[in-house]
Amino acid sequence: MRHHNEYIVGTLQRPGATPFVDPDEAIEKTAYADGAAATIGTPDDLVARIKSVLEVSGGFGTLVGFVHDWANPENTMRSWDMVARYVVPEINGYLAGLRQSQDFVATNRGVFDRAKEAIMAKITENEAARTALAVTRGSRLGNVASGSNMPDLDKVRTGTQ
Repeated sequence: MRHHNEYIVGTLQRPGATPFVDPDEAIEKTAYADGAAATIGTPDDLVARIKSVLEVSGGFGTLVGFVHDWANPENTMRSWDMVARYVVPEINGYLAGLRQSQDFVATNRGVFDRAKEAIMAKITENEAARTALAVTRGSRLGNVASGSNMPDLDKVRTGTQ
């Protein structure tokens, strides 16, 4: 960071002056000022920065990320993991369909609840299906398949659910 402060940011001072910028000022100019070249912050901050560059430039082909030794290897890997998990899917539009699906399910929740009730009614009418559901209820498969919507069969049979 010293090289960056003294050479890159420091050259913004008047010609012939001793190049020195206090670290807070260097960070401000590097990452937070209008038109800054770097982003320091959350994945949402990076998404906002990339979207602003896309808007200003009209688009570009490749974004290059640099790794500096400003953080230890574990934190550096965590940062790149967050870029891969949160930034890339957002920028590439991979989340649009997921958000649309989530909105559809939330908006039409009653339809799904009625379908679940109809399915459970059919299961409770059939002894073999009730037995199979009781067996899978405690298994990993039953928990994955039904999640938190798994009814209590005793309550279903007695009509208290």
